[in-house]
Amino acid sequence: MKRVTTLCLVFGLVALTGCKSINLAMPASKSTDKNAMASPLIEKRETITATGYAVVAVQNHKNPAQQRLMAIRASKLDAYRNLTEQVYGQQLDASSTVADMVVTNDTFRSKVEGVIYGARLVSITPVGEDTYETTLSLDRDVVQDLRILFMGQMAAKGR
Repeated sequence: MKRVTTLCLVFGLVALTGCKSINLAMPASKSTDKNAMASPLIEKRETITATGYAVVAVQNHKNPAQQRLMAIRASKLDAYRNLTEQVYGQQLDASSTVADMVVTNDTFRSKVEGVIYGARLVSITPVGEDTYETTLSLDRDVVQDLRILFMGQMAAKGR
């Protein structure tokens, strides 16, 4: 019964995310300046950007052209990972071992998990002679939808 209630709540929230109120009020001033008249009509869309990098020489292929393509793909995946970190955060596990008041072992593990859709490819550019840089952007309006979708998936999996 609890699972059914949770699913109904999640689906209700997802359905309501499509509703958005729009302020249709006209500006109070009677300015004749064209920029002042158009300013309420222009919607400023903030975006989140993420950049990923990959080195060509470390790609596992003998053909240089294939190495370049693999580096481009790897830099794009790195950019998606960085975008996912910004949207959902990063899970960090750490452990330290101390013996005789001296750190003998220090281990960190990080995990990023999430769903990204609607990202826009801004650029793929070579940096130097052996590296590619990929930049992605994501509208902030989409971020809340992504978080709700992800939480619904986690609830369905029972996590």
